[in-house]
Amino acid sequence: MNAESSPQVGQLVKILKGKEAGEIAVVIAVVDSRFVYIADGDKRKFDGPKKKNTLHLELTPIISSEVVNSLKETGRVTNGKLRYAVMDYVRTAGISAMKKGE
Repeated sequence: MNAESSPQVGQLVKILKGKEAGEIAVVIAVVDSRFVYIADGDKRKFDGPKKKNTLHLELTPIISSEVVNSLKETGRVTNGKLRYAVMDYVRTAGISAMKKGE
């Protein structure tokens, strides 16, 4: 299996459909082959993740080891770690204009 076929916990994704389209989030749980729960630690917190169809997401090859380790150890991840993973990806990928209206 490659990164394109099935999402993994801790994987960063770009949202393609919906009102959050164009934003980056982290997969925090995989429901089945079609659905995942995503959160970004900012607008979408860990305690209130969004259930999303995988067809509406663009999977990136980046998997945040901090998020994966935190979920394995405690079953939870802090919103700060989610925000850090997203911001780190944005900085390294050189994505600009994250804010709406730019």
